Amino acid sequence: MNAQQRHSLRRSKRDRILAGVCGGLGEFFGVSPFWFRLAMLIALIPGGVPGILIYAIAWIVIPSE
Repeated sequence: MNAQQRHSLRRSKRDRILAGVCGGLGEFFGVSPFWFRLAMLIALIPGGVPGILIYAIAWIVIPSE
C-alpha cells in the first residue's frame, strides 16, 4: 500500500451516531464500527466515567473528515 492509499484516522461523517469516533476507528482499522461501539458501551458499565472520558478524549484528539 503506498502513501496515497493509506487512510488517516478521522472521525466519520458518514457512519456516526454521536461524534463519529467509532465510525472513524472502524474505517481506520478495517473492522465494523459495531465492535468499537460495543467496547465503548462496556467501558460505560463501571460507573460511566471511563467510557465517557475515553470517548471525550477521542472526540477532541481525532480530527473530523
